[in-house]
Amino acid sequence: MSEVIKNRYEFVVLFDVENGNPNGDPDAGNMPRVDPESGLGLVTDVCLKRKIRNYVETVKEDAQGYKIYIKEDIPLNRSDREACADMGITETDDKKVTEELKKLKKNDPGVDLKLKDYMCRNFYDIRTFGAVMTTFVKASLNCGQVRGPVQIGFARSIDPIISQEVTITRVAITTEKDAENKNTEMGRKTIVPYGLYRAEGYISANLARKITGFSEDDLELLWEAILNMFEVDHSAARGNMAVRELIVFKHSKELGDCPAYKLFDAVEVKKNEDVEYPRKYQDYTVTVHEEQIPDSVEVRRMN
Repeated sequence: MSEVIKNRYEFVVLFDVENGNPNGDPDAGNMPRVDPESGLGLVTDVCLKRKIRNYVETVKEDAQGYKIYIKEDIPLNRSDREACADMGITETDDKKVTEELKKLKKNDPGVDLKLKDYMCRNFYDIRTFGAVMTTFVKASLNCGQVRGPVQIGFARSIDPIISQEVTITRVAITTEKDAENKNTEMGRKTIVPYGLYRAEGYISANLARKITGFSEDDLELLWEAILNMFEVDHSAARGNMAVRELIVFKHSKELGDCPAYKLFDAVEVKKNEDVEYPRKYQDYTVTVHEEQIPDSVEVRRMN
């Protein structure tokens, strides 16, 4: 494992969707999320983190130090038990695990910290985003609540989006009874014809050093995962989504050289004047105003 990061970072991610649904809203019939006042499209931070986790899980395949804690269909306390097993507890029954943990805590008050350190060392997403690991609360001992150094905000589209509902048909009939009366079945799917989205993120070297041990290798894997997070997640609803650019700001020191908003304000994404309805990434111009950025902050553009 490489050294823990020593510099603060901020970053801007630009990604787009064409004829797809980037993030359905379960409270609105799975239609694309929209800010009701501005009409701008939204993609949640949880959605973006899920894509990053999926990519890391795909390329690392549970390699040592790169397991994923938040996984579909995997109970959290199953992963927590791995930390308990490292402490010598091999029980599988929750009640017995709780009893063993109580005994351990009486003899070793530092057990909580040891459990947390184990989880940070072995699970990439805990080391990166943090996690709430309190499945053994009844034992008054748990893996802890970890505040991760990497945080990502909601993505917001550059221009208002239009949700278009498309009627589809299929030739396969569901039941024998239905086959007697019809040849096809109808359905609907909601798409965004085109949308360019912008997300902003933060990386705290201070939290990495004090809490999770997020390293330089972890950082490079994060950049790789962000750039490729849609490449391993294609589906009928998200068939044509791609990260177009990742703009990274590297501060010269752990606590940073300037407020994050000044760096974000230096990135301007503007629709071209001759374009009325954007339908591709080239309909926009992305400008980084370097004169607004302190000389001590390094700018890196990746695509």
